[in-house]
Amino acid sequence: MLELGSAVENRRLAAAPSRVRTHPAFLHRLAAHPLALGLALPVLAASAYELAFRLGLVEARLLPAPSHILATLYDLARAGDLATHVMATSLRVLAGFAIGAATGTAHGALTGSLPLLRRLLDPTVQALRAIPSLAWVPLFILWLGIFEASKIALIATGVFFPVYLGVMTSFANVDRRLVEVGQMFRLSHAALMRRILLPAILPDYVGALRSGLGLGFMFVVAAEIMGASEGLGFLLVDGQQLGKPDQILAAIVAFALIGKAADYLLIAVFAPLLRWQDSYGRARESARVAQRRGRDR
Repeated sequence: MLELGSAVENRRLAAAPSRVRTHPAFLHRLAAHPLALGLALPVLAASAYELAFRLGLVEARLLPAPSHILATLYDLARAGDLATHVMATSLRVLAGFAIGAATGTAHGALTGSLPLLRRLLDPTVQALRAIPSLAWVPLFILWLGIFEASKIALIATGVFFPVYLGVMTSFANVDRRLVEVGQMFRLSHAALMRRILLPAILPDYVGALRSGLGLGFMFVVAAEIMGASEGLGFLLVDGQQLGKPDQILAAIVAFALIGKAADYLLIAVFAPLLRWQDSYGRARESARVAQRRGRDR
């Protein structure tokens, strides 16, 4: 009987280090997950502020607790107002982004691939890029009125400049040897553009689109301050006028969520076109995934 008990105890002790070893592995897998790692910082910050609020260490008159902000978001969603404002803002950003990205891509490709046109047009475009966003507001209202056309034009203006600059710079910085190889194979201008230039600029182009999308969400606030009756920018102004900091912060949180969702969707759309890319970051990510799979086995 003593021998049997000793054998059971030995097996229990032998299994204990295995459980201790798997616990860090579980934490490592949890930390390596992109969503869990990305949410760690805002969740920890919100939890710390909520705890400080509960302990009475901070005054929440001007900066409400996260629980109050979530309650405000819930009330807005239950009343149907949140969906209305999010939809209005999203449609404006979508329309302005489509127009600004298309015009920025076309102008950037022309000035980037034609040096004479670049020397002619780029100084003027760079001067216009330095104009603050709010400086365009009275002009667009005068030209297009106070309704949707002026708002979409302002958003498109904000999107245009980073996309133009990214495309123009990428075309101008394409490796000359790649172009010479295409010319050696007697590729036409269209084939050279499709097979060499476009793949060469695609990674930078995605970065320019992401930057333009971020500015689109920044410009939509200025656009919706111009007298909109719907949109998250309207919620910001309404909360400021009525002294509701929880509503202001709820609108800011909604901006952050839909902005991140739009950025993720943009990356997902272009991801299949960038699978050929053999970059340092992609190589590290592939090695990390392979290492994690090896540990799981």
